[in-house]
Amino acid sequence: MMTPARQVGVVGYGSYIPMYRLPSTEIARVWAGGGRGPIKEKAVAGLDEDAVTIAIEAARNAVNRAGIEPDELRAIWVGSESHPYAVKPSSTLVAEALGATPYLLAADYEFACKAGSEALQAAMGIVGSGMGAYAMAIGADTAQGRPGDALEYTAASGGTAYIVGPADDALAICLGSLSYATDTPDFWRRAHQHYPSHGGRFTGEPAYFHHIQSATSTLLGELGAEPGDFAHAVFHQPNTKFPGRVGKRLGFTTEQIETGLLSGVIGNTYAGAALTGFSAVLDVAEPGDKVLLVSFGSGAGSDAFAWEITDEIVARRERAPKVQDYIARRVEIDYATYARYRGKLLMA
Repeated sequence: MMTPARQVGVVGYGSYIPMYRLPSTEIARVWAGGGRGPIKEKAVAGLDEDAVTIAIEAARNAVNRAGIEPDELRAIWVGSESHPYAVKPSSTLVAEALGATPYLLAADYEFACKAGSEALQAAMGIVGSGMGAYAMAIGADTAQGRPGDALEYTAASGGTAYIVGPADDALAICLGSLSYATDTPDFWRRAHQHYPSHGGRFTGEPAYFHHIQSATSTLLGELGAEPGDFAHAVFHQPNTKFPGRVGKRLGFTTEQIETGLLSGVIGNTYAGAALTGFSAVLDVAEPGDKVLLVSFGSGAGSDAFAWEITDEIVARRERAPKVQDYIARRVEIDYATYARYRGKLLMA
């Protein structure tokens, strides 16, 4: 288990989900084969949105909740699978938009769907070592799936930002964290390829389930904790089935998982998926609640965190829009509009 030299926690958080929604029935209408089970729809970025604009909106909400000045941040890290530039950081754009430049660390993270939680681990390290008072970690994506592929039903847009600071100023204190990583290539995209490839059923047992179960079981053992100690549990949600299945294997109930399970209504926001689920939990959690957060990134690895909610949550969560506010703000689109917005029509 990784423990910083001084205790740290989340002092501010914020999410952003684009308003456009593509129903799964609309995808099935175009690509015959029926809907994708309980997945109702997914969030789609508009023509003027990308991973950076999503990150900026989420970051502004996090700053508002933290009640700090942006130039107090000593690091801004953006995790994503869909950085708009192959060579040029997203993090400097976010930092400039916030007014956090120039005295800070800025870098981008990549580790599939756990790029955002990797950034969160790094932010905890900066603050926990005393190198800076505050650091920001963001997971944001505008994920794409190949037309007609199963991923197209779930690959969505959205993101969440967290500001890590000292525990005595936190709305959620980190009780412990642990990471588990191996070379398990279940999902990949080579340079110059437009869409990712995946290993079908291989993405389940040796990848998603093995890594999440290993990280969670080891963290709980190190903490001397049991599933029943937690009011909420958030697992990475590539679909609606995997989180419930892995939670049941680990001893968690449906009630513990359901608050943070958003994949059925906004899809899989990739680097922002588990982080946005945690954000939804913070929107309703009570002081004293313990929350488990476990990410998964293909390639493969998991980051597991245990948190305890403090009294600070009550006032701070009212300072910015909640996840459910963004979910309720929806405009339904058809497949043709979706194809235009996501650049699926390639013209010479």
